[in-house]
Amino acid sequence: MESSKNVKPRVLVLFGGESGEHGISCATAAGVVEAINHDRYEVVTVGITQQGQWVPVDFSSNQFQISEDGVAEVPSANRQLFLSPGDGHVVSLPTLLGSEFSLSDLGSFDVVFPLLHGPFGEDGTVQGLLEMMHMPYVGCGVLASAAAMDKPTTKILLHEANLPAGRWETVTAGQWRKDPCAVLERLNSLGMPVFVKPARAGSSLGITKVSSTADIEAAIVKAQAVDPRVIVEQELTGFEVECAVLQGADGGIRTTEPGRIAMRDDVEFYDYKTKYFGEDTVSLEIPAKIPERLATQVREIAAQAFEALGCEGLARVDFFVDPEKDSVVINEVNTMPGFTPFSMYPKLWEHMGIGYSQLMQELISQALARPLGLR
Repeated sequence: MESSKNVKPRVLVLFGGESGEHGISCATAAGVVEAINHDRYEVVTVGITQQGQWVPVDFSSNQFQISEDGVAEVPSANRQLFLSPGDGHVVSLPTLLGSEFSLSDLGSFDVVFPLLHGPFGEDGTVQGLLEMMHMPYVGCGVLASAAAMDKPTTKILLHEANLPAGRWETVTAGQWRKDPCAVLERLNSLGMPVFVKPARAGSSLGITKVSSTADIEAAIVKAQAVDPRVIVEQELTGFEVECAVLQGADGGIRTTEPGRIAMRDDVEFYDYKTKYFGEDTVSLEIPAKIPERLATQVREIAAQAFEALGCEGLARVDFFVDPEKDSVVINEVNTMPGFTPFSMYPKLWEHMGIGYSQLMQELISQALARPLGLR
């Protein structure tokens, strides 16, 4: 699918968002915008502020690099953007409507690259909006995005597909409010230790490793500060391994050799701080030093999980691999994984011979070839 109105297809890069991963999205966009072939595509960048406004952004990659100070943020603007239903146009209006009212049309776009992480972006909400606007986009559709964002739903679907996903319990806000004692009693069946997580968050936000039943209540309250829906997972043995999945324009599914998150012995688990600011405590081991039979199993299960959730375009499937037990268990599925040049997803494909810029080209081509509407 090529645009008939433009010499170059127009790509709208959408980033920022209202979730706790706003800054991660900004850092992802910084890498992606630089990597897209601007000779082949016209790239327009649109940021979503933490308050949910869509604003034009005069993009500078250095401006949006993530830092430990949390300064990566989409700034407010005196104009905001709206999508025109049905025709893929983006229009610009003043933030405050007044006597100097002026409307401008940014034109239509051939494809949207929604570089959004977490709720209100990676969870099917933006995907649904783009479907209604008849705008092609990179990545998974509404159902797969929503299902993968919600960890309990992911596990239910994986179990239905006879894929290994570990043991868990879901704690809803209503259950916790009505009878927390009953909830705690139910969680005892998982044993110790457990991981208490927000059900719909990424980047390890709000996660606590709990080794004593006395600490579960505080961990649930911490997770509920991110998401009122909580998942409590039995600890998985082994170490974390990740596998990247990429769908071609022909629908074919490819996987990478697994990569390992190698952590220093004194790091308890791969939390938010370690993930993004732990340069001295973690390293990427590509390919992962695991037995070949387990690496093959990881790749096969990653492709099966991709299909079981109905994913499209791309995903990263995370595992725990325990060579001593000869076990491979899915931890989670990420439909819009971290995409900085140093993130695991592009690094895995680089190892397979697909560079960062080529990866952008493949994802955009797949989105352009995908039909609109039900599929």
